[in-house]
Amino acid sequence: MQQTTAGRIKSIIGGSLGNLVEWYDWYVYSAFSLYFAHAFFPSGNQTAELLDTAGVFAIGFLMRPIGGWLMGTFADKRGRKTALTYSVLLMSLGSLIIAVIPGYKQIGIAAPIILVLARVIQGISVGGEYGTSATYLSEIATKKHRGFYSSFQYVTLIMGQLIALGVLVLLQRVFLTEAQLHAWGWRIPFGIGAFLAIITMYLRRSLQESVEITKDERSIAKRGTLSELLKHPKAVLTVIGLTLGGTVAFYTFTTYMQKFLVNTSGFSKSSATLISTLTLVIFMLIQPVFGLLSDKIGRKPLLIAFGILGAITTVPILYFLADTRNVWVAFALIMLALLIVSAYTSINAVVKAELFPANVRALGVGFPYAIAVSLFGGTAEYIALLFKNEGHQGWFYWYVAGCILVSLIVYVSMLDTQKHSKIEGE
Repeated sequence: MQQTTAGRIKSIIGGSLGNLVEWYDWYVYSAFSLYFAHAFFPSGNQTAELLDTAGVFAIGFLMRPIGGWLMGTFADKRGRKTALTYSVLLMSLGSLIIAVIPGYKQIGIAAPIILVLARVIQGISVGGEYGTSATYLSEIATKKHRGFYSSFQYVTLIMGQLIALGVLVLLQRVFLTEAQLHAWGWRIPFGIGAFLAIITMYLRRSLQESVEITKDERSIAKRGTLSELLKHPKAVLTVIGLTLGGTVAFYTFTTYMQKFLVNTSGFSKSSATLISTLTLVIFMLIQPVFGLLSDKIGRKPLLIAFGILGAITTVPILYFLADTRNVWVAFALIMLALLIVSAYTSINAVVKAELFPANVRALGVGFPYAIAVSLFGGTAEYIALLFKNEGHQGWFYWYVAGCILVSLIVYVSMLDTQKHSKIEGE
């Protein structure tokens, strides 16, 4: 589909902003779990409470394959723009539910059950969001700058997490006391997320479509079906394999880091939040740099660099982090890890989109990716806390490195998708 430069830029900005709000809603749960864990799972043991909330976080991830399947099929049949609009509406509903749920003391076991329901809804939403937005941004961009433009998916994904942490910093340091945050202040960011998601839903309605799908094409049975997707088994397995190590590393050094710094390194909650915020700002800004580099040298060299460096450095970085009490040392260690992870995060969306033809692209990007993320990324925090609770925290460090090593094998064996893209000629 032909796009003017102005129209393309507008679509990329519009799609990215929607992605930002979607991921803000998703990450608020993790950012504020230190404050609301006791409200739904009162036990008096901080690690146990965090373990319970991490379990619910993992349940949300387990719903992502369903979202990737449903929204991917919908996007391939009805268009990317419509699917993106509905995904953000679901996210808004999930955030609103969490914002108003009474706690365990008020309604007993119903409180965690409703919390799980809300995360199920959000899991379906975010499962559909990734594949559809990755497909949309990759299709809307020109071949010459596809890596650069598609990297903005992770810019806005990280920005969503960053804004969630920013809201936490403001509430911690400016507006509320520690007691108020624990009592009711943690509900505020979920309310903000629900409101912003509704606004984004209307913004997305004005986006240009990246692929024109006619009425006749919508009725074709092979568009966006699992049977059609399974005609590309190598591409499906490649998506799962290349995602495995990257998603474990990403969630380890972003969402889990705040808890790691408090629960293991011994930093205060406010110091941990500040460190996480500073590292995420830089992490966000360097995504387009790596995306641009991939347009120059290809996708494969960057993926291999992440695989080698990640497998070698992850264990020592985490051991040093566990022992440090210095804010700037912790910042430097996390930043080193995120710099390495950027070689994956900046280009993983475009690599997956370039593997599939248009009729199953959104499904092909979203569904196998969601399977890998739900099994490995979504459970990373839970596994880390479980090992810690059992007194074997170091085992998790080796687990992360091992996952990256598995993905390295895939990176070495796969073709460079920049040179063999299936987006060209559409």
